[in-house]
Amino acid sequence: MSDTMRAVQVPEAGADFEMVERERPNPGPGEVRVAVDACGICHSDAFVKEGTYPGVSYPRVPGHEIAGRVDAVGERVTGWAAGDRVGAGWHGGHCFECEPCRRGDFQGCEHGDITGLTFDGGYAEYATVPAEALAAVPDDLDAVDAAPLLCAGITTFNALRNTGAGPGDLVAVQGVGGLGHLGVQYAHRMGFETVALSRSPDKRELALELGADHFVDASSEDPAERLQALGGARVILGTAPSAAAVESVVGGLGRDGEFVAVGVPGEEVSVDVQGLVGKRASVGAWSSGHARDSQDTMEFSVLRDVTPEIETYDLADASEAYERMLENEARFRVVLEP
Repeated sequence: MSDTMRAVQVPEAGADFEMVERERPNPGPGEVRVAVDACGICHSDAFVKEGTYPGVSYPRVPGHEIAGRVDAVGERVTGWAAGDRVGAGWHGGHCFECEPCRRGDFQGCEHGDITGLTFDGGYAEYATVPAEALAAVPDDLDAVDAAPLLCAGITTFNALRNTGAGPGDLVAVQGVGGLGHLGVQYAHRMGFETVALSRSPDKRELALELGADHFVDASSEDPAERLQALGGARVILGTAPSAAAVESVVGGLGRDGEFVAVGVPGEEVSVDVQGLVGKRASVGAWSSGHARDSQDTMEFSVLRDVTPEIETYDLADASEAYERMLENEARFRVVLEP
């Protein structure tokens, strides 16, 4: 086995990606070295590329949607062994000692690491990851399909299962893109009456194929009025990063309805508080999850045949793949295969 590996790194904030030959990292105590089979490219990788996340040190290898195999384990690691199929997402480990950790809220760790931001990620042939940040990848799930589930998948699945919606409730997914195309599938498989909301009428057929019971073309009709005509939404999952889109659908909430944001608009969002009060409705958000949540996501996806739509690229084509993602040209997730 070679002592070196290929990796794509960002040498400094705002710089272009560069392919480099690096020394293959050795796992430290409590860490696992993962041979990367696939790594998804996410819009959040822009935090590293552009230097907009506080405290990122350079050079840095991005990538927080890692699917691969355990290659080596460090001292004090007992839960994983060479050859195990594993995945690592945004949540890159926790301290076990802060107040949120002591309460079991590992995602809220005050000292938590982030894969591909606070330590090198999966745009490489190998990555070292804290053992507690790893999820088991089911045998029936291809690595290229597992990778996006560790970010877009866990975000939508975990958000939906932590709402108050029950089987048969009206659940709307705003946006049919990188997050939304998975959100529609999860909502349908969870037993909700599923509504897909999109400003792209050409996505109607796809949305219905993914499991939507209704499609609302938000470019030609008022989505809030349509949701009210359907009885009012118990949950609206907001995946489109647009303040205008959010503002246009909140009025579609029914009694005790919840708007749950997982896409982050770049500007402030205004909502009608009086309307919320009258319905006892709320506007909130959800952020990803920890390793066990990732594993739940993948296991449910295999159980109910939820599959991301992906485009794959060689590691050497990371720049092209990243730009395709950034320009919203991909359908719908982009995955590197080292």
